[in-house]
Amino acid sequence: MKRLETFKSNTQWLKVTGIALALFIIFQIATGTGQAIGTHVSTHKAIDQIERRIGLDSAYLDVGNKLLGTTVDEAEVESYIARLNATLADSNTPVSVISLQNVESASPVHQYGHITEFTMDTPEQTLAVRLSVTPWWHAFSLTPLAFFATLAVTPVIVRIRQNKKRLIASETAESEPVALPHLVIDLNKKTIRNGVDDTEATMQNKPFCFYVALVRYCMEHPDVQLMHHTDIPQELTAMANTVFARLIELGHTKRKRPDFNANLDKTLSEIRSALEDVFAPFAEAKEKFYPPRAQGEGSRSKQHSFALNKITTQDVEIIGN
Repeated sequence: MKRLETFKSNTQWLKVTGIALALFIIFQIATGTGQAIGTHVSTHKAIDQIERRIGLDSAYLDVGNKLLGTTVDEAEVESYIARLNATLADSNTPVSVISLQNVESASPVHQYGHITEFTMDTPEQTLAVRLSVTPWWHAFSLTPLAFFATLAVTPVIVRIRQNKKRLIASETAESEPVALPHLVIDLNKKTIRNGVDDTEATMQNKPFCFYVALVRYCMEHPDVQLMHHTDIPQELTAMANTVFARLIELGHTKRKRPDFNANLDKTLSEIRSALEDVFAPFAEAKEKFYPPRAQGEGSRSKQHSFALNKITTQDVEIIGN
């Protein structure tokens, strides 16, 4: 039992861990996707800003003049690239200038394999610009937001799963028919049961045959009164003899037919004892099938009826007729 509880506990923890890990991955992917989209937008915005900045600064920058035949002042252009890259780095822009008008940056520029080139037409000449662009996948990084979101959402998901399981179990329990205690008489096994569990009881031939006949007789005559001081009705006796003949057919006995009027108190006592064993967990249900005991002393005890006046056909199942 302890091993089973430990196994269930470990399984539960594994499920919770799996849920938390799945949520963390989902949140991390969502966050990374947002970072990638943000980087993509920032990159295009930064390239447009660089293009405008260089276009404005080219009038004051000695980048040469094609018409006049002047050359580029490399030192000035290198200094300009360095200042421009410093500004871009301070603003965390995912773009760096590699070269302007074929003049390389004096400081090494991290090149991620994504190079963007474009040209700009100015009144003096055409400018060539090469940029290093950070790829979108570099935006992915572990973020505390995914971790805290996982801590917040995991208990909610676990609680929802538990409530769903309880609801399913409750609906299943409600949909399953509830077994109600009733009298099951099995002639094949010569036993009586309560119809709910496996508890059963056997009786001697005489009390068993008399009880089966009593049940049948009282179902057919619900208002009958059966007294101790009088012989039992002939119809009841005939029913008991029929049951006894059936037991002979089933191989339960080879003895001669008993006298069902003799020792009636002992017969009823044995019947009550068997019923108490079978219906021990169902005291209220037992009353329908229990021949009432005599109340009082002396002659008055002979005046009570042992008939089963509350029994109906819905309360009894007879097997092996």
